[in-house]
Amino acid sequence: MAASLLNSSNFKGVLLAVVSSAFIGSSFIIKKKGLKKAGASGPRASVGGYGYLLEPLWWMGMITMIVGEIANFVAYVFAPATLVTPLGALSIIVSAVLAHFLLNEKLQKMGMLGCLLCIVGSVVIVLHASDESSLTSVEEIWELAIQPAFLLYTASAIAVSLVLILYCAPRYGQTNILVYIGICSIIGSLTVMSIKAVGIAIELTLEGTNQFKYFQAWVFLMVSVTCIMTQLNYLNMALDTFNTAVVSPIYYALFTSFTILASVIMFKDWSGLSASSIVSELCGFITVLSGTAILHSTREPDPPFITGTFLVHILVLCMDISCKV
Repeated sequence: MAASLLNSSNFKGVLLAVVSSAFIGSSFIIKKKGLKKAGASGPRASVGGYGYLLEPLWWMGMITMIVGEIANFVAYVFAPATLVTPLGALSIIVSAVLAHFLLNEKLQKMGMLGCLLCIVGSVVIVLHASDESSLTSVEEIWELAIQPAFLLYTASAIAVSLVLILYCAPRYGQTNILVYIGICSIIGSLTVMSIKAVGIAIELTLEGTNQFKYFQAWVFLMVSVTCIMTQLNYLNMALDTFNTAVVSPIYYALFTSFTILASVIMFKDWSGLSASSIVSELCGFITVLSGTAILHSTREPDPPFITGTFLVHILVLCMDISCKV
């Protein structure tokens, strides 16, 4: 299986996922250093300050994160979501290690054990991953999206999300952490499926076969944008309401679980795997999940640096500057 991995597009997907984790994990540290530097000369972001928007180091962290997200986007084109999504836990390791050396946030022995578990679990997942099936047009992806099993999953996901948004969020959102994170995770699984479809459409278009002449490609694009906006909105609400050290592992667990489920249904990622390989992948995921939980439990909680949306921060900064002028 390891040999076939090196000879398949999975290798490109794994490499891009690892690079993505490195950039995203590093971006957290760079942005935090930028926040600290901006906070030393003005109000901190946690108390309503927006000075970090003028700090080059913070913008460097943002650019680093964007590069990482682009690499993660492309990774879904080459490898199945059941392989790429769990590898996102590696960004937590990068962040924890860099914080130990650059921010003096000591990595305890249990934290080191958590890092080791994440690495071991990731290796198990990679070695037992299935090969990505070849798709030659966006119409093929559309046929996968409208198969009865995935339509049932999509309808169920939308119905549950609407119940959480319209009924549970106004009543229990501020007290039950699973409400906001549940919305993010369920919608997030649809985000990944649609983004993967858009990514494949872009790849085929660049190879000379225009896929955006089909209306299906635009449907996938609109679904992607809608899901991303919804997901980020409720993720911000979760981070603003609850402790990051609690939100992160729960969000990772639910988001990865729903994404794997959606990918298995839509793209049939496990159709070519033996029962032992499927069990090994699940064990690898559980190992990564355990390592993530241990690692977060040993880290000191950070104050909520950013409590609003990015565009709001830009608007407030512009208003402040105009007032001073």
